[in-house]
Amino acid sequence: MRDLATPVGIGLALVVVVGANVLEGGNPMSLLLLPPMLLVFGVTILVTVAGGTLEDAKEAGRALKHAMTAKVSPASEVVPAVVTLAERARREGLLALEESLADIDDPFLVKGVTLAIDGIDPEELRDILEAELAAKQRHDRHSAKFFGDAGAYAPTIGIVGTVMGLVHVLERLASPEELGQLIAGAFVATLWGVLSANVLWLPISNRLKRLSQLEVARMEVVIEGVAAIQAGANPRVIAQKLGSLLVEPRADDEAKAA
Repeated sequence: MRDLATPVGIGLALVVVVGANVLEGGNPMSLLLLPPMLLVFGVTILVTVAGGTLEDAKEAGRALKHAMTAKVSPASEVVPAVVTLAERARREGLLALEESLADIDDPFLVKGVTLAIDGIDPEELRDILEAELAAKQRHDRHSAKFFGDAGAYAPTIGIVGTVMGLVHVLERLASPEELGQLIAGAFVATLWGVLSANVLWLPISNRLKRLSQLEVARMEVVIEGVAAIQAGANPRVIAQKLGSLLVEPRADDEAKAA
């Protein structure tokens, strides 16, 4: 099942912003001014792209889709599959697991079991899987960084837009009747800069980081599970060992460790 926390959270946050504006007697359309929005969103995206490569920008698009529509698969879901494979391997041997791979929907687990069936040395097998895990972590950190950078740039770009707007205000001092609207329009840029950073870019960055944590945790369980299967460990012991990996440390435990 897809987890829609990000689109729902961002959507409702924008609804609350608009609602608060209406309750204060404002007109929502006064916030939807094309020039400041074009400046803030356009320049923010472009300078973020400028800080990397075009391939990074393409990957950011894929990461955005992933953040909005990702299917969250907790590490606990893979434990029963690993235990079932361990039971069959204990009864019939590793080669018998080849028939079970078609029923597994976790590509990383399939890869690990396939390598075990092929007779890869246990240490080499672990190195291969851990290298893939490390590569994924680097990839995920880079995707999250793209949106984190956008969140850092956006408020400053908003201020630039406001300064530009105030320059136009100073140019129209001879027309006092126009100053109110011009000043209001100038500050819309700052609004969208701060709003986009804290309601869009940074939440997406944090979402990608959290998804990465969940996916990496699942991969770590798979690595330990495959290693245990290859070693011929008792399925009950495997279940207990993998279960211990699912317990996340409490905040006070992390503080003590630090």
